[in-house]
Amino acid sequence: MDRKLLDILVCPICKGKLIYVKKADELICKADRLAYPVRDDIPVMLEEEAREIPADEEIPNI
Repeated sequence: MDRKLLDILVCPICKGKLIYVKKADELICKADRLAYPVRDDIPVMLEEEAREIPADEEIPNI
């Protein structure tokens, strides 16, 4: 993930900071507990495409 792109991307719902998890190829919003997929190096920033992160799943501190 391009660092400059990551610096300007925000959660489309709360406008909060996103965390890139390379292993899962996802951008995570801690506030909303949503994980947005990254497909072919393109972030899919649509709420309906986001995966809800269950309460028992730990969010990485990066």
